[in-house]
Amino acid sequence: LVTYQVARDPAAREVLYYWRDRYGTEIGAHLHPWNTPPFADLSEPEPVRSEKIPLPVLKEKLANLVSAIQEGLGVTPRSFRMGRFDWGPKLLSLLPEMGFQVDSSMVPLTQKVGGPDYFLASADPFRLLVPGAAGATLVEVPLTMIPVCPAAARLVYRLSAALPEARGERLREWFHYVLAAGIHPVWFPLPSMRLAVRLHRGRGGRVLNMFLHSTELAAGGNPQIPTEAAVERLVQKIRSFLTWLKKTGPVQGVTLSELLEMGGLAEG
Repeated sequence: LVTYQVARDPAAREVLYYWRDRYGTEIGAHLHPWNTPPFADLSEPEPVRSEKIPLPVLKEKLANLVSAIQEGLGVTPRSFRMGRFDWGPKLLSLLPEMGFQVDSSMVPLTQKVGGPDYFLASADPFRLLVPGAAGATLVEVPLTMIPVCPAAARLVYRLSAALPEARGERLREWFHYVLAAGIHPVWFPLPSMRLAVRLHRGRGGRVLNMFLHSTELAAGGNPQIPTEAAVERLVQKIRSFLTWLKKTGPVQGVTLSELLEMGGLAEG
């Protein structure tokens, strides 16, 4: 999932060409609106939430991202993820007309204050009816975030709904720090990553969706990864997890767009 800058960078394109041609890697789109043109004079400092960006400006940013990928990498992206997971109805309404069929911007069991509510979203892919898009749907592929106790997630959600909006959002915001497990190697220790898989498999889950920022593989690109030694530890952690995942399988790698053919998707 590449940004506008990556799609226009010759060195980055060479790496992506190799992955595409050698491994059949899918190239999708990742919008960072704060550094994708056009740049409007907005009333708030960047990064501005997508819901607060005027629709024509947001649409043009998305169109410029798609064009950069088409021109620089020779593909038309079908899969999408929003920067900072800043998913919202305004952005979502634009995706089908831009040719996107799969979105991966939701992170269940999390909440950003003032942001959209997808706290109880399924951990597995589902079909999402797009608001304001004449019945269009997307396949939503959430990041894998699993409640240690599903009843606790539902209880916290009900309690948060009874509180004033801001306080309820803050209650949901802390949940994943205490009562959830995920497979994202910068967010979770290796035991939690394995726990998430065991819980998801045990509850009939079919898809695992792990993410990593490219900056997390560069020393100093993330405060948690300050040195080359820290990068190497992260890489080894990912290798250990994937080795364990294969041993405890069965497991098969797929692209986001290949999940369009997945049967039995629930409606969300």
